[in-house]
Amino acid sequence: MLKQLMVAIFAVVVFVSPSLAVTVDGVDLPDTLSIGGEQLVLNGAGVRAKKIVFVDKKLYVAGLYLKAKSSDAQKIIQADEPMALRIKIVSSLITSERFNEATKEGFQESTKGNTAPIQKEIDTFTSAFADKISNGDLFDIVYTPGTGVQVFKNGSKTATVTIAGMPIKTALFGIWLGERTEKNMQILAKQLLGTEAAK
Repeated sequence: MLKQLMVAIFAVVVFVSPSLAVTVDGVDLPDTLSIGGEQLVLNGAGVRAKKIVFVDKKLYVAGLYLKAKSSDAQKIIQADEPMALRIKIVSSLITSERFNEATKEGFQESTKGNTAPIQKEIDTFTSAFADKISNGDLFDIVYTPGTGVQVFKNGSKTATVTIAGMPIKTALFGIWLGERTEKNMQILAKQLLGTEAAK
């Protein structure tokens, strides 16, 4: 009887284990994240690639976590509800300077060039990436109503920065989910929205 019970338990574990995480380009992303007491689900995941000397180089793996799955980019961007973007650096090509340069470019596009009203918040956000960025670093960019945007590095329980307000939140998530001119960012947005599988 005990042997049969152990076999049954093992069978269950084997069955459910694959659903505990999604693997994208060798990076495991959990199916859920607990943010501010809310259980968020993985909405979609993908790889940020950039064309360098005519070749696409993989820079980081990203996963979008929401209260409920959605493929509506604008609804997600405008939603005043908990959500998170997990970023795992997978290339030594990423430096603090390059990441911040790309982020500022993203803010320009997500705000259609109108960054002035939130420039102070943008500067605070980019300061979270001022320290050296290494291959393997993990960043959680989290939005919680009433608290604002927070950035956590390498599993730390203490936020590197906390920025209140919806304007910075909508502009920030618009970087990854909004209309972008770069094709690779368009592909990543579809992957995060769950409408295109990561390659």
